[in-house]
Amino acid sequence: MFQLEDIHPLTDFQRNAKNHLSRVNKTGRPEVLTVNGRAEAVLLGRRAYEKVQNALEELAAIKSIQTSLKELAAGKTISAKTVHQRLREL
Repeated sequence: MFQLEDIHPLTDFQRNAKNHLSRVNKTGRPEVLTVNGRAEAVLLGRRAYEKVQNALEELAAIKSIQTSLKELAAGKTISAKTVHQRLREL
């Protein structure tokens, strides 16, 4: 998961933000920022953030498909022909 060298106090980040950003973009590993010794934030580089966003979008699509398949199996769907007929009636 996280390596010890990836954990830094928030005050160090505030003083050396460019160095921290350079490091996370170079290594691809996130940094944990601490306040009073407790993890408070995670700093991701651009590429790592994009990977997380892409994974979340893919997960959302999979969940949507799973929901649709469950509704189909439960008989909660109607045919396209029925939809067209109902639209014509409007």
